[in-house]
Amino acid sequence: MALTRRSLLRLLAAGTAAAATPLAGSGLLRRIPLWRRRRGLPALVADGANPGTLVQLSGLPASGGDVAVAYAAEPSVPAELPAPTHRWVMVIDLAKCDGCRECTRACTAMHFVPPGQEWIRIYEMQDHEFGARYWLPRPCMQCDNPPCVKVCPVSAAWKREDGIVMQDTSRCIGCRFCIAACPYGARSFNWVEPPHTPEELSRPDDIEWNFRHRKGTTEKCIFCPGLLKEGKLPACATACPMGAIYFGDQNEDAVTNSQGETLRFSTLVRESAGTRLLEDLGTEPRVYYLPPRRRIYPAPPAEPAPATVGGHRP
Repeated sequence: MALTRRSLLRLLAAGTAAAATPLAGSGLLRRIPLWRRRRGLPALVADGANPGTLVQLSGLPASGGDVAVAYAAEPSVPAELPAPTHRWVMVIDLAKCDGCRECTRACTAMHFVPPGQEWIRIYEMQDHEFGARYWLPRPCMQCDNPPCVKVCPVSAAWKREDGIVMQDTSRCIGCRFCIAACPYGARSFNWVEPPHTPEELSRPDDIEWNFRHRKGTTEKCIFCPGLLKEGKLPACATACPMGAIYFGDQNEDAVTNSQGETLRFSTLVRESAGTRLLEDLGTEPRVYYLPPRRRIYPAPPAEPAPATVGGHRP
């Protein structure tokens, strides 16, 4: 059955409750018991003229030796950090995708993805009962504000300066907080020890290739940083026979597909009304979608009508 856009968004947003809950801040005042705050405390405050020193305010009542301390902050000087060399971005043209799933097969072969996982999943879509059907590939969105990174208690997930959200299975403890926080359903979990092929075992353990797969860990798409180092497109973009997946560097404002077609990223997204999934959540995904207008390839076949008996459905 084809999914409507609304039902897809509901499906993707089913696990966002944990990510949407704001975390309570912590500060000195919160760590002081309420009864002590009500009694009044002598205070040491920062000396603005001499950073790092404290001055005790006079005229404040003592309270059993309890002291609240405020440390002087260093002068605020904006750090001049070098701009990131790359900012990888993906654009998927839904008018070109024909649902062949070659991208999924190439991804699985490249990373030895365990059975039952699809790091780039293809959804069959239908926005309206009388609307044409189309396919929607869903890789990891590589969010600039990734919920999965924020909830990981062991820093097994982190975001690189080039825009890729990485996953280190050697550090993962299997808490699955990242799975609950991801609004796109882009993460998978190894409930059992994945099968290992001789080819996989012959490769070194390298997080840039997502080797090696382990029981009790989460995994996902990582934009193939091992291939990017070699100046190649990710496996999914290279394998797409329709040229529906564009990939490139936002800093260079250029994206390329498997057909060798290189376009200006900003112009492509602006002129084709590119959108991002669930961008209203503030995740800032780095995957853009071009709408399925003027489809180049046939739409998915319609589902057969249910059989009837005596003019009525059984």
